[in-house]
Amino acid sequence: MIGEDEATCPFCNPLPGDVVLRNELAYARWDAYPTTEGHMLIIPFRHVRTYFDATAEEIACILHLIDEGRKMLEQLFSPDGYNIGVNVGEAAGQRVAHLHVHLIPRSAGDVEKDPSRNWGKHQWPPGL
Repeated sequence: MIGEDEATCPFCNPLPGDVVLRNELAYARWDAYPTTEGHMLIIPFRHVRTYFDATAEEIACILHLIDEGRKMLEQLFSPDGYNIGVNVGEAAGQRVAHLHVHLIPRSAGDVEKDPSRNWGKHQWPPGL
């Protein structure tokens, strides 16, 4: 798994230009391998492996940024819907060993037009 420790983690110590939203314990950035335009990741600053390892305070900050991210995506893309998802463990598709929540804006018919955009088939990086 990528980023087993803070030194190799792509989500620890984000560059200021990568952060699109932030609060005390978490931040949001655009996904480097988006399922759709506007695919956002919500990530705690602390290097924590899974959702179940996060503190109640971190979860609250993540949930707040999901709401703020939706507001931003509404203004930028006017999506028809959203996927919100967390992969916990390699068996579930987690590829980076740092908790991150996917906030994916959806358009009507996008999966029918391109089945690779189906959340359940999302691969990171592509081709894995």
